[in-house]
Amino acid sequence: MFEAFVMCRDGKPSTSRPAVRVLETFESMRNDCGHSWGWSQFLKRTTLEKNYLTDRHVTFLCAIMVIDDSPIPVPPSDIRTHLGHMLDLAEGTDVSFIVDDETFPAHRAVLAARSPVFRAELFGSMAEATMPSITLHDITPATFRVMLRFIYTDELPAEDKPTDSSTEMIENLLAAADRYALDRLKIICAQKLWDKVSIDTVATILACAETYSCYELKNKCIDFFVLEENFREAIFTDGYVPLALKFPSIVAELKKRVRGA
Repeated sequence: MFEAFVMCRDGKPSTSRPAVRVLETFESMRNDCGHSWGWSQFLKRTTLEKNYLTDRHVTFLCAIMVIDDSPIPVPPSDIRTHLGHMLDLAEGTDVSFIVDDETFPAHRAVLAARSPVFRAELFGSMAEATMPSITLHDITPATFRVMLRFIYTDELPAEDKPTDSSTEMIENLLAAADRYALDRLKIICAQKLWDKVSIDTVATILACAETYSCYELKNKCIDFFVLEENFREAIFTDGYVPLALKFPSIVAELKKRVRGA
């Protein structure tokens, strides 16, 4: 749907020329210069200059509505909903993971399809390939639950759900994503950590980015860190000393850039 009218000198729509409202399919039209697209019914220049020209300008106000005329509408993909339900109902699970005192049933095929690390563990020559239950260490139940949900649905829980979105939780999830080669989840975690960067957190987040090879997040944190007003305060935060001890090369780069600024 296309609707257009001309604005008068006072800035209001013209009443002498009512709005044009048509349902039109714009097709290529051949003219002396080749092909052109658009509406072919124009206002005469003399009429335009006499009635509508203001300070050598004229304003056209248009509204365009795009109508999908597909005869058979296709619903949006719902595979993540179905896989999420399959995880919730534990239908057809053939492996389980024990994290602390919690057990998480899962499907080997789904995990293997999403993570090359799980594929090697569950279908390779490793001992886990024949084990019905696998005990995991160095990961919390909360982190594993969110990661498992992401594996099935390719998204994190909605923000309005009671999920811990603290910096520490996101860092733990980033570590898990790196451990299981979930690259998209790593990038999502890196973006969420960047949203939380401040003078108080930049040193800790920078150390996390370096530890888990998040190079874009690392570069952004360094750019933030070396701003003179940030650097003077950030070096006195709790996260700076661990950063300096674990990654002296980063500290050297920070000082070099600050001095050269």
